Parts: sequence; structure tokens; C-alpha cells
Amino acid sequence: MKKVSQARQFFRDIKRMRRRGKDLHKLQEVVRLLAEGTPLQANHRDHALIGPWQPSRDCHIEADWILIYTTDKNSLRLERTGTHNDLFK
Repeated sequence: MKKVSQARQFFRDIKRMRRRGKDLHKLQEVVRLLAEGTPLQANHRDHALIGPWQPSRDCHIEADWILIYTTDKNSLRLERTGTHNDLFK
């Protein structure tokens, strides 16, 4: 299992998503799968990011709820979570 760490901004993002009434158990499940190295299902649309976000990846928790993360062989860093507007505008 990979060691999981979180960026400071990730904690702020979690508070915002909690206030919006999002089910954080869905996020926890995706993080668990990523930490175990288990491939995500196609509905999570996991893919590499380009531009200033390289070498990060993103996956969808829900249709408009994204997790941005960076991973290597031994670690998983949770960078940001939120909607497309929160993260990319």
C-alpha cells in the first residue's frame, strides 16, 4: 500500500465539499483504491493532466467532482478536489 499525503489546499477543498453536502465516503473509497494500486473503474475517467498540472492525474468521484493527485511507486499525494470550476477556472 502506498503512503498517502495531502496538500494543505486539499484540506480546504475537503471542507468546501463537506459544506456542499458531498458524500466523502465516495472520495475515501477512490483514495483507498489508488493507495492499494487497484485500477479504477472506467466511470472514474482516470487520466493524466497536461500543462501546468503535469505530472498529476485526475479522476472523477462523481460527474462534476474531481480528485487531482500525484503518484509514484511508493506514495500517493492528494493535491486538490472539487468541481471543474473550482479547479480549472
